[in-house]
Amino acid sequence: MTEDTRFAPFAEKMHRAGLPEIFIRTFAWYYEQLLIGDTGLIAEDSIQPVDVLPDVEDFPEIMADIGRSVLGKTAVIKLNGGLGTSMGLQKAKSLLDVKNGQSFLDIIARQTVQAGVPLVLMDSFSTHEDSMAALSHHPELNPSNLLAFLQHKEPKINQADLTPAEWPPNPELEWCPPGHGDIYPALITSGTLNNLLDAGYEYAFVSNSDNLGGVVDLSILGYFAQNKLPFMMEAADRTEMDRKGGHLARRADGQLLLRESAQTPDADIDSFQDIARHKYFNTNNLWFHLPTLQRVMAERDYLLGLPMIRNSKTVDPRDPASTPVYQLETAMGSAIAVFAGAQAVRVPRSRFAPVKTSNELLAVRSDAFMLTEDYHIVLANGRTTPPVVLLDMTFYKFISDLESRFPYGAPSLVDCRRLEVKGDFRFGRDVVCQDEVRLINESSGRVVIPDGTVLRDEYHYG
Repeated sequence: MTEDTRFAPFAEKMHRAGLPEIFIRTFAWYYEQLLIGDTGLIAEDSIQPVDVLPDVEDFPEIMADIGRSVLGKTAVIKLNGGLGTSMGLQKAKSLLDVKNGQSFLDIIARQTVQAGVPLVLMDSFSTHEDSMAALSHHPELNPSNLLAFLQHKEPKINQADLTPAEWPPNPELEWCPPGHGDIYPALITSGTLNNLLDAGYEYAFVSNSDNLGGVVDLSILGYFAQNKLPFMMEAADRTEMDRKGGHLARRADGQLLLRESAQTPDADIDSFQDIARHKYFNTNNLWFHLPTLQRVMAERDYLLGLPMIRNSKTVDPRDPASTPVYQLETAMGSAIAVFAGAQAVRVPRSRFAPVKTSNELLAVRSDAFMLTEDYHIVLANGRTTPPVVLLDMTFYKFISDLESRFPYGAPSLVDCRRLEVKGDFRFGRDVVCQDEVRLINESSGRVVIPDGTVLRDEYHYG
């Protein structure tokens, strides 16, 4: 059976779903990689570590002036496709209240209006309707400065025979998102890239909607424009907390690349997690030169050929006994290996404040972070690092669990380095955590921390 014949049922299924030809050809290319046994793995002996990067904190003031001069040619793109199911949400994660009663989208809308730049959302089929409804409450985002386009969807693949996965109980589960590397074909097929270029935009800043530290920085924009770069990644220093995240590396020819954990051979995991060797991680804050992106996409017949990430899942993610499938994904940041002359810059940790779990959500909701007048989330009281929060996921994983145990909001963490909670606790009003706090409940019941309690040190209950 030829590769074309094996792909035919995928093509038919995707055509029936109304997917554009450019994306079907893109998925066919990755399916071919799967057929020939490409695992997408990047071996340690094929790359070199990155020792030093230009440091944003050392940029001269003139970079901000240059950035200000091209701000009118700059758009902001937010990746807004996540549902937040891992936190128990059934809606767009960006609609979650995160600070002072405002959602991620509320804050993002106000950030872009303050900066005077248009907001572009890359939504998924699951998040688009709710997100547009939420943004309708922001009349300052008129149609001239709000655009949205949809991420594609692709078929899941049976691991056993590499045919399209079928799941009659819920056919929607036969489909999955192709990772945020889909931004490149989706910008083309939606017409969004052409619309931005026609409107005179040359630069785009791209970041995740759950990273409120990802805002337009005039110095970084100025550096990007001054150096006429095609593509630029913001990287930050890796810490022990970042050992499992994608890191920056260099090919033998000097070109930068991004390696994710799913692209690392088992034998190289120790090297992958060695933060002294691989010092920088990808914040997923990226900068695009839009005319170059259009030209390179056209030259490559709209296929960038980003490294494939082969993820093993089950067709129903909530049922581990359901059919094993592959999901073929790409990472947006891996395009750094595609654009000749692409660069990365080192940024402070403040530009990376994502909320992936209830740990980060509690920290951002606390007084350790503050929301400035221009709607930037910053560390409070001169802090340089956020508090480390480690909650027991048996009791605090889902938003509903978190909020029932912190009914009056987060405790004060502004003077806390680390909060670790093991077991079931309910926090009263105006609880203060200082230095390092460790709470351990070994009883079968819930422990209530009284109103106004000041915690420091380790406490055992039960």
